[in-house]
Amino acid sequence: MKKLRVVVSIVLFSLITFYFLDFAGLMSEKTAGLLAKIQFIPAIMALSVIILIILIVSTLLFGRVYCSSICPMGVYQDIIAWLSKRIAKKKKRYKFGKAKNILRATMLVAAATIFVKFPLILGFIDPYSAYGRMVTNVFRPVYMSGNNVLEIIFTKFDNYTFYKTDIFIMSVFAFAVAILTMVVIGYLAWKHGRTYCNTICPVGAVLGFLSKFSVFKVRIDKSKCNSCGACEMRCKAACINSKQKTVDNSRCVDCFNCLNACRRDALKFSPSLVPVKNGDAKHPVDEGKRRFLTTGVIAAVAAPAAIVEDEINSLTGNDKYVRQHPVLPPGSISVENMLAHCTSCHLCVSKCPSRVLKPAFMEYGLAGMMQPMMYFEKGFCNFDCTICSEVCPNGAIKPLTKDEKHLNQGGQVVFTRDICIVQTEETNCGACSEHCPTQAVTMIPYKDGLTIPHINVEICIGCGGCEFICPVRPFRAIHIEGLAVQGKAKPFEEQEKEDKKIDSFGF
Repeated sequence: MKKLRVVVSIVLFSLITFYFLDFAGLMSEKTAGLLAKIQFIPAIMALSVIILIILIVSTLLFGRVYCSSICPMGVYQDIIAWLSKRIAKKKKRYKFGKAKNILRATMLVAAATIFVKFPLILGFIDPYSAYGRMVTNVFRPVYMSGNNVLEIIFTKFDNYTFYKTDIFIMSVFAFAVAILTMVVIGYLAWKHGRTYCNTICPVGAVLGFLSKFSVFKVRIDKSKCNSCGACEMRCKAACINSKQKTVDNSRCVDCFNCLNACRRDALKFSPSLVPVKNGDAKHPVDEGKRRFLTTGVIAAVAAPAAIVEDEINSLTGNDKYVRQHPVLPPGSISVENMLAHCTSCHLCVSKCPSRVLKPAFMEYGLAGMMQPMMYFEKGFCNFDCTICSEVCPNGAIKPLTKDEKHLNQGGQVVFTRDICIVQTEETNCGACSEHCPTQAVTMIPYKDGLTIPHINVEICIGCGGCEFICPVRPFRAIHIEGLAVQGKAKPFEEQEKEDKKIDSFGF
């Protein structure tokens, strides 16, 4: 049982981790995307009924197998715990601890604030999203650095298997949160095993309640058990009380370490309907667990219907304009939809080939910290790219076809004429027009044979091509203003552009 669990855990963990790291597109988006969609919180956010039924039924049958093998954060803790034994070069000795039901209930109630469009707390404690931020903001730069080292080595031998890629931190705040998450959860795993899963994790709280009623459970045959404590010392969930000869199945994560530890064959993973030899097949009803679930439901229903948020403008540092709204990823529908579904897993940020998406700080307000926004310093949104809408497991970014993407208006172009170099330096430019895929920016006669940008917001989709390429510094002469609710741009008719002779390039 343990060997099977370890193999499945390593395979799923490796695939999920590489999916976040894969900047070269080696994994198929359609097949690999399923790895994100089978996670518990994303399945709830996206209302994936079939996946939720599978996860719930599997828990009712076998207990918390999701926490044991499917959740990447759970496997990360197991790896840290395993390393602690290898580095310390001595057996890891855990001990039974009482269930912290009040803390678990509190964290579950806090996570329920997602239903009043305050996703920040759930984003912090959701295991999948927390692990995604760790990989995207911490592990991925390291992985890309390794790629660049290999590129240098292979290129010297005329082998171009690897190519160099830029490495940079997309958000200092998101990086700091990822580091803090990695250190805190890593420390808990190093010292106490699966403490995070059984005290903080909202998924662990929900599945823990369901596992109380699972068909298959780890049980102790009291007629064989001599209370030696071997199973308790191996239990990283701290749920085995060897003195009382009991197992708290709400906290058991089905690691099966205890089965191998017992030399008297006193522990079995068997159907609860089959009595053990001592006849101890019945378990008392856990009233504390019932109160825990009831408290969570009541608190979620009684939560306020709305959260007052302070919408803080984007920090552009531009005295010519202040962006009133951040530019949402295409397919996000609205800021309201983003707040209702996004848990900041950063999969879209990691997979964006143009590196246009970055974690927000306070652009969406306090509730939307670390959620994705469009940022045009490093690039612009490719006209035909729909990857972010394909990979989002939460339903925060709805799937778009290329045709739908071509008309999805996430922002509108704004032109600040008095700082455009055509006017300030009386020189030709036209870079913004050349990079506009919908001809929302065109060049019209200005003076002395010069042309100056002219905008048409009705056909602009907010891709940011014009803003990215604008040579004016430190403040762009043309930029994209985000929309709180995405609209539909009018179809554009492609026109042939006249070749113009330019004596000198403006930048």
